[in-house]
Amino acid sequence: MTAARQLVIAIDGPAGSGKSTIAARLAKKLGYVNLESGAMYRALALKAMEQKVPLDDADGLRRLADGTVIQLEPQPEGNRVLLDERDVSRRIRESDVTLAASQVSIHPAVREIMVARQREMGLQGGVVMEGRDIGTAVFPNADVKVFLDADARIRAERRVAEKGTSTPEEARRTVEDLVARDLRDRTRAVSPLVPAADAVILDSTNLTIDEALARVEQLVAAKLRS
Repeated sequence: MTAARQLVIAIDGPAGSGKSTIAARLAKKLGYVNLESGAMYRALALKAMEQKVPLDDADGLRRLADGTVIQLEPQPEGNRVLLDERDVSRRIRESDVTLAASQVSIHPAVREIMVARQREMGLQGGVVMEGRDIGTAVFPNADVKVFLDADARIRAERRVAEKGTSTPEEARRTVEDLVARDLRDRTRAVSPLVPAADAVILDSTNLTIDEALARVEQLVAAKLRS
């Protein structure tokens, strides 16, 4: 697929819906930049953990965010994430950071700082950005908006599969963490996880990643033709 002009594509959805994989593959195919809002919150959460800033300390986290430099560098295998020039690409994908990120991201002052940076990164277009409030808060005027969802049980199974072999106890904790994260994301006071009014809602419960990606590509192709 060849991009005739540089679009802003927003893909939102809950954990395990497949949005990160689809955004990365779509960006690579279009020659766009894949902006991961989640990676930015994960990086900040990691720094908070390392500096022992309580995850419920809104002021402390705001000050931390204000003095933190987070960079996303596209690589063939995915984004390289730099936290104050340190490569944390692998560390931020671990479960303790994932859980902490969902707690950090609920604070309005933190979100204000991060959203401003995300808008700046996508200002020129040519980006595929995935997260939980991209189409509603970060890029409300995005050219293409997709809300990718799936049954909670299926999403939990996908997360367990991503982690490889796990014990029944680890699988149970994965499901519990996903359910808890869903609740925080959907009920937070600022920018809760909801579809934008003009988003195309895509249920991937019974779709493979390839099938879901093909649906999104069709939406992008239609926008480019228009």
